Amino acid sequence: MARASLTIDLDAITANWRALAAIAGPRVEAAAVLKADAYGLGTARVGPALRAAGVRSFFVALAEEGAALRAAIGPGPSIRVLSGLMPGDAALCREAALTPCLNSPEQLGEFESDLAGAPCSVQIDSGMQRLGFAPADLSACAERLRALRPDLVMSHLACADLPHPRNTLQLERFAAGSALLPGIPRSLAATPGILLGPGWHFDLVRPGVGLFGGLPFAAARPVVRLALPVIQTRAVEPGEAVGYGAAWIAERPSVVATVSGGYADGLLRAIGGGIGGGIGGRIEATGIFLYAGDVACPMIGRVSMDLITVDVTELASVPPRLEILNARQGVDDLASAAGTIGYEILTALGDRYERVYNGAALPLDPA
Repeated sequence: MARASLTIDLDAITANWRALAAIAGPRVEAAAVLKADAYGLGTARVGPALRAAGVRSFFVALAEEGAALRAAIGPGPSIRVLSGLMPGDAALCREAALTPCLNSPEQLGEFESDLAGAPCSVQIDSGMQRLGFAPADLSACAERLRALRPDLVMSHLACADLPHPRNTLQLERFAAGSALLPGIPRSLAATPGILLGPGWHFDLVRPGVGLFGGLPFAAARPVVRLALPVIQTRAVEPGEAVGYGAAWIAERPSVVATVSGGYADGLLRAIGGGIGGGIGGRIEATGIFLYAGDVACPMIGRVSMDLITVDVTELASVPPRLEILNARQGVDDLASAAGTIGYEILTALGDRYERVYNGAALPLDPA
């Protein structure tokens, strides 16, 4: 079988949620952000595992994502839609019991017209200039918003993964803006904000990437393991080139394994070496390894659509599969090699993988 295997540890996801909830403390609710099909790992399995672990508030990006999550977790927990109430969403919000996070006067008017009496949250812009009520609009609409009795007022930090002065600036702006909606629970911190400390936690925190083993939550348990089948091995003589662009040239008698996986599977082309090299250019290694047990074998040459090549010369025998993601090398390692972030690696993992879920075989809590 040439199909790669992506193993997702549901127990690690729930353990990471509990760890982030513990950082926030017992007086702060810890929600879970499951945008983009639970960061690419499968809402239908991740959602019920987190609900069984105790999550009572979820966030998604789109109403359609919220409906899929509701089908997976059943009634009870709140599901807030970060994009708010978009045209045509009212019926879906009503049917799936979704809570739109209102972002603008236009969405407020849409909500008053189409969903009056339903739950809503409010997002305010504290300086990211992305989603949320601008300060002037918030002041103008505050009375109408208070009349809706929203269940949460929230904002989002732009630089929480850095020691940046804008973190304090946004904290101050959020405190001032949310004061126009007194008595409503507040939320400012996603995963990076949780790690900034108690001053940013307020009433509810929204861990996302930290649930799935991504930075900046360095203490997270690894969540994904990706094993790529070995299709073929061959002996390569010194001076022979491997892969597109002749980006890797053997300096010794070598054994090269070709494995099933490539940029069509979310293993970005930029991970591979020699992106800018021409014919005859030589890249010693990419900085990324594939693992045979504890033995690290260098990835060599460029990532192509369906294939990756690996120097397995040091192995006494080549196993049927080599791991590119595991506890030794995670999504942020691949991201660093590609010049991107772990979020992109996670959400890019392709649908050709055989997905195997471990752990969290708990029944849903009916409460």
